[in-house]
Amino acid sequence: MKFVIQRVTEASVTVEEKIIGKIKKGFLVLIGISDSDTKETADRLIRKMIGLRIFEDANGKTNLSLSDVNGNILLISQFTLYANCKKGNRPSFIEAGKPDMANALYEYIIEKCKKEVPIVHTGSFGAEMKVSLVNDGPFTIILDSENI
Repeated sequence: MKFVIQRVTEASVTVEEKIIGKIKKGFLVLIGISDSDTKETADRLIRKMIGLRIFEDANGKTNLSLSDVNGNILLISQFTLYANCKKGNRPSFIEAGKPDMANALYEYIIEKCKKEVPIVHTGSFGAEMKVSLVNDGPFTIILDSENI
């Protein structure tokens, strides 16, 4: 499982020219799920993400967590995080989770995050989405279950 976490001042996701999710200060999280991922994998990454202290305190140090700044989360499923570009120029996505399993884990992640964060918005699994954001910093962190 991979989470690409971007600290944002605002972010939104649009499907068929309609905004379906929009947040202010917080995290835009792109989520990639592989066939080997489980709820336990998700729990580990969610805990790490929620606890990240990447917002600046009064002294300009990255010392505050999402809850310290009353931040929001926008969760977007993105199977392309499992693109394999080792052979040729056309990426292979065989390492990405099968849609039914990946969608179930994505929904699980949404529900777990809603228990921790007051405002959680989402994209639409499998839809063609347009994502807009203002990356604050820029500050982007990749959490990979292989390394956590």
